[in-house]
Amino acid sequence: MSDTPHVSREDLETKFRALQTDIQGRAADKKQSIVAIGGAVAGLVVLLAYLFGRRGGRKRGSRVEFRRF
Repeated sequence: MSDTPHVSREDLETKFRALQTDIQGRAADKKQSIVAIGGAVAGLVVLLAYLFGRRGGRKRGSRVEFRRF
């Protein structure tokens, strides 16, 4: 027989719970930075859409003169 100790079910559950809490803690830390980056990207997209739409309106916009009689 081998001299290695027997691994019980409780040992495995304890290790898996510790691993799960560690992973959840890391995910919670990353979540805030991902939300902040996503908000900044969304703001940049809105700003670029506004600027390109304004530029396109100036290029294709017509000038109308009003004259008084």
